[in-house]
Amino acid sequence: MYEDEFHFDTIAVRHGIRRTPEGEHSEPIFPTSSYVFASAAEAAARFSGEVPGNIYSRFTNPTVRTFEQRLAALEGGESCVATASGMSAILSACVGLMKVGDHMVSSRSVFGSTVVLFNNYLSRMGITTSYVPLTDLAAWRDAIQPNTRVLFVETPSNPLTEVADIAALAEIAHQRGCKLVVDNCFCTPALQQPLKLGADLVVHSATKYIDGQGRCLGGAVVGDATLVGKDVYGFLRTAGPSMSPFNAWVFTKGLETLRLRMLAHSAAAQALAEWLMEQPSVTHVYYPGLAHHPQHALAKAQQKAFGGVLSFEVRGGKDAAWRVIDNTRMLSITANLGDVKSTITHPATTTHGRLTPEARMEAGISDGLLRIAVGLEDLADIKVDLARGLAR
Repeated sequence: MYEDEFHFDTIAVRHGIRRTPEGEHSEPIFPTSSYVFASAAEAAARFSGEVPGNIYSRFTNPTVRTFEQRLAALEGGESCVATASGMSAILSACVGLMKVGDHMVSSRSVFGSTVVLFNNYLSRMGITTSYVPLTDLAAWRDAIQPNTRVLFVETPSNPLTEVADIAALAEIAHQRGCKLVVDNCFCTPALQQPLKLGADLVVHSATKYIDGQGRCLGGAVVGDATLVGKDVYGFLRTAGPSMSPFNAWVFTKGLETLRLRMLAHSAAAQALAEWLMEQPSVTHVYYPGLAHHPQHALAKAQQKAFGGVLSFEVRGGKDAAWRVIDNTRMLSITANLGDVKSTITHPATTTHGRLTPEARMEAGISDGLLRIAVGLEDLADIKVDLARGLAR
C-alpha cells in the first residue's frame, strides 16, 4: 500500500494491515506468548537483532504492531510503543528519556496521577520535577536547569482545558537541549498532531478516545525511530508494561472511527458549554471553544476542533457539585472519559483527590468544579439530566 498518498481516515482504516495466508479481511488477533523458529540459527538472529521478527509477546506481537504502526502514521511519527495503560506510557517515556540526576519541568495542569507518579515514584529514581503554569512561557524558561532533560505538558489540560502553545514550548525546549513530551489524550491525532508542531514525543491513554467505548486499558508513546524505537522500546522490552493483543485489536478498531467520533464529541461539547453558560447556578464554564476562553484563538489555530471535555463551576462548593452529580439519572458517575456515554465527575475528590489541598488550589481545582466528558447521546437528553441537579 502507498500510505503516503492516503488521507487521515484512510490511514485510520487501512494502515498496518498484514494479511495472513488465511486471507482475512479484518485484522487478526494473535493471542500467543511466544513464537517458534525454523532453526537455532534463526532464533539466534532474531534475539541478536540481526533479523527482524517476533521473539516474545512482551515486546513483539503482530496485533500490537498493527496498532502501533497505525497510530504512529496518524500522529506523523516514525515509531510507536504500545503500553498497558496511559500511566505506563508516561512512565515509559520518562524512564526512556531520563536517568538518575535528571530534572523535568511539567505544567501544573496535569492529571493527578501524573503528579503522583512524578513526585512519589520518579523522585525515588533520582529524577526531580518542577511545576509551572501551563500558559506562562517565561516560567517554563526560568524553570529549566542545567540538568533538565524533559518538558512535559498535557494540552488541553485536565480538567480546566487550558491550552499550551506547543510550537513555542518546543522552541524553548530545543534551545536548551531538552525534549518536549505532549500528552495528546484529550485531542488525539484526529484533532491535534503535536509532532508536526515541534514536539519530540506524544503520549496517549488509549483507554480514552482511541478506544472510544470504555472497554480496555492501554497507552502509547509516539515519536522518532531513536527516542521511541530504541530508548522507550528498550524500557518496554525489559520492564514489560506491555499491551495485550486483544486490547490492541480493540484500539485498532477504535482508530477506524476516530475522526468521526472526535468531531461529534466536539460539536456536542460546544453546544453543551454554550447552554451551561446560560444556567443561573453555573458561575464559569471552561471549554476552549468558547470565545471567553483565554486560549480560544490558540486552540482554534492548533486544533481541528475543541474536544469533548468541559468543566464548569457551580455555586455552593462541594455540596452543590455533589447535588448536581447525584441528581443525574443518565450521565455515568465515573472519572473515566472518552466514552460514547457521557460521564460526570468531581475532580477535587476523584481524579485530583490524592493531591494536597494546596496543590489542588495551585492547579485551579475548586470544590465547586465539575467535569463532563460529553458522549454521543442526544444532546437534549444530556441537558435534561443536568438540569435536575442545577435547578437544586
